[in-house]
Amino acid sequence: MFCDTHCHLFQEYYEDIDVVINLAKEHGVNRMIVAGCDGKSNEEVMSLLDRTEIYGALGIHPEEVENYQEKDLAFIEKNIAHEKIVVIGEIGLDYHYGKENKEAQIKLFETQLAMAEKYHMPVVIHSREATLDTITSLKKYKVKGVIHSFSGSLETAKIYMEMGFLLGVNGVITFKNCNLKDVIKEIDLHNIVLETDSPYLTPVPFRGKRNDPSKVSNIADFLCELKNVSRESLAKITNENIKRIFDI
Repeated sequence: MFCDTHCHLFQEYYEDIDVVINLAKEHGVNRMIVAGCDGKSNEEVMSLLDRTEIYGALGIHPEEVENYQEKDLAFIEKNIAHEKIVVIGEIGLDYHYGKENKEAQIKLFETQLAMAEKYHMPVVIHSREATLDTITSLKKYKVKGVIHSFSGSLETAKIYMEMGFLLGVNGVITFKNCNLKDVIKEIDLHNIVLETDSPYLTPVPFRGKRNDPSKVSNIADFLCELKNVSRESLAKITNENIKRIFDI
């Protein structure tokens, strides 16, 4: 059985979360970590935790840097001790649309890293076109976690792995002309976890359709072929990796 370590199972995207969960289980995906991004989605994460299959991540996404309020950070700190909140995230830096608010992003990111360090929580990191600053901030804190939707170079992967981070691999690896597969070929499976980022980044052959946690199965099949391992071996290794980072 597999775990989707990063998805967004919110009512905005799915009419019936239980249908999505049951579909995932039918495809061998029996655990999901639902990641919040802002005040509203963090509250929704908390509302989903009564389901056996769901664990939660609370965080403020860098794209929310202009919109979040201090009460949103207080909400994270208030609920961080819940037994099914297993990580702070999705947090990080994103310069894709520009660097005008770079300093504000870094401040928000480091505030949440400090919280993770204080409460001995792992983090799930969003980093887009901000690798150097992401690494600089991470080095300031004693944290571990996952680099969500990793798509960088082998050199960057080695830096993150040396810092104790796992790499989140999702449907991007199945995309035609994607260089990520060449990087992952060179990386030991003990440094990888599987994720979907649902409803985004749907893997081949379902591109253009809404993603969901059941598609971890397709990502797993692709990785098994790429790395020449069985599904059983991949499930065993990635589940062991998860246990090293998350309290699941």
